Amino acid sequence: MNRFQKIKNNRYFKFFTNIYVIIVIPFLVWMLFFDENSYLIHREFNKEIKDLESTISFYKDKIAKDKATIKKLQDSLELERFAREKYLMKKENEEIYIIEFDTLEKND
Repeated sequence: MNRFQKIKNNRYFKFFTNIYVIIVIPFLVWMLFFDENSYLIHREFNKEIKDLESTISFYKDKIAKDKATIKKLQDSLELERFAREKYLMKKENEEIYIIEFDTLEKND
């Protein structure tokens, strides 16, 4: 038997020279990597969806905190306390002292 006959009788050669395999393999490669709806693009979209979902949950938490703050500020005493602490507002003839603590540790 010559060399070509040995190659032709090989089972892998027979499999890969089948007309259906010759058609299906390029089709799968095209669909996985080059098509508009390829696997790579879907993977990027899924990553973007996860990022957007985490952003949505962050903003929902922030909205809940802001609603609680708004509800708390309906009271005039709370509103005054908030204005004094946050915006350093004061009443007439009143002095404000701001005390800052040094939180940096010194390593000697």
